[in-house]
Amino acid sequence: MSSQLLMIEDDTRLAEMVGEYLGQSGLHVTHRADGKSGLAQLQGPEAGPLPDLVILDLMLPDMDGLEVCRRIRSLQGPAAQVPVLMLTAKGDPMDRIIGLELGADDYLPKPFEPRELLARIRAILRRRTDGGTPAATPALRFGSLEIDRDARTVTVGGQVADLTSYQFDLLVTLAERAGRVLTRDQIMEAVRGRELEAFDRSIDVHMGRIRAAIEADAKNPRRILTVRGVGYSLSDRPQDLPEVA
Repeated sequence: MSSQLLMIEDDTRLAEMVGEYLGQSGLHVTHRADGKSGLAQLQGPEAGPLPDLVILDLMLPDMDGLEVCRRIRSLQGPAAQVPVLMLTAKGDPMDRIIGLELGADDYLPKPFEPRELLARIRAILRRRTDGGTPAATPALRFGSLEIDRDARTVTVGGQVADLTSYQFDLLVTLAERAGRVLTRDQIMEAVRGRELEAFDRSIDVHMGRIRAAIEADAKNPRRILTVRGVGYSLSDRPQDLPEVA
């Protein structure tokens, strides 16, 4: 069964080209030219089947992509968890950072190579499906923090933590190597299969979001620790650790 994608993009010619290219790889693209119709496709009387991924342009005629992303994450039910790949203007890191903070799973600067778009889409879709195996994978537990890799859920003290698909994978990468310090490149390689681009701070943005979801005090983290100049580590004994800045 082919994956269903929703592309919210006001450049009709670009959307047609992307749809044709991705269609050759078995991906079906539904196109909407503005934020309002894109959101209506996800939820409401005009909604179609829930897509496996949303390709979202930053510049739209009625509202910007950042607002659309925020509204997607505010939808009810499964629609709020749909992965979002944001298309951003090249050389504008602030928009990328804000997009990631609002819940986008990945970003791709324009202009882009269709092959890279396909690769990133496949990586996101693979992360969503890799967890489902016939044999149950043991949950990872660190005190009150529990990570269910099969259900792709995270709970703290029995309360569900709100993470995007990509943030879940980042947390699992740290949890499976608890107690070890991982560099940003090692984390990126484990999750996306490639190293960080120069000056890419997206990992830091996502770590901030994860901390906000699982830490009692995100500004004084006791689970995900920053090792300055190196990277990050998930403590396997957070309750026993001294405070780390």
